[in-house]
Amino acid sequence: MEEVAISVAELSKSYDEGSSTLEVLSGIDLDIAQGSTVAIMGSSGSGKSSLLQLLAGLVLPTSGKVMFAGQDLAKMGDSELSMLRNQEVGFVYQFHHLLPEFTAAENVAMPAMIGGTSYKESLLLARTLLGQVDLEARSDHLPSQLSGGERQRVAIARALINSPRCIFADEPTGNLDSKNALIISDLLTAFSEKSGITVVVATHDPVVASQMSFCYEISERRLRLLAK
Repeated sequence: MEEVAISVAELSKSYDEGSSTLEVLSGIDLDIAQGSTVAIMGSSGSGKSSLLQLLAGLVLPTSGKVMFAGQDLAKMGDSELSMLRNQEVGFVYQFHHLLPEFTAAENVAMPAMIGGTSYKESLLLARTLLGQVDLEARSDHLPSQLSGGERQRVAIARALINSPRCIFADEPTGNLDSKNALIISDLLTAFSEKSGITVVVATHDPVVASQMSFCYEISERRLRLLAK
């Protein structure tokens, strides 16, 4: 029997906008097996990013339940959620969000140091991960000295440093050309296959989506599984 990484039941999310309420997601049910790769597709503003943030515990649902590795995220305190996001979750954004004054290795090492690992040990692990994304020679470069594709590979290494259970990637190839987009999606699927990490990608790119094991589409606040 497959281990379930994330289980969602009757998930809904809405936001107050002045005197009105904007409903983004409604009645979402979803089970994601540990080690699987999942694409979430949909038009701009359809709720892809909101769903990723809910699955990762970055925001809480208006109603419904998100179970992460058997834990109800809504019942966790702020410190527990912070620890979960540091230790169990890796996040890759469309814009890499690297700190400009730190080297590639230091950026990758940051979540490990925040989690309590020493600077020296964190940096050694960061350099190892940069080697795995073919950037060992760029470890001491600042983000401004890296290409867009290289910055995203640094962001992937950073997301991996605490050996998370799940990686969530929000339009990780949105600013890249087709060649670099393929490199990024190949890396995500390769790490899933190698380490059993669950990967959930919000994307508008059908090529990226086709590389994932499962593909869902959000439309009119609902989620449906697409045929592969």
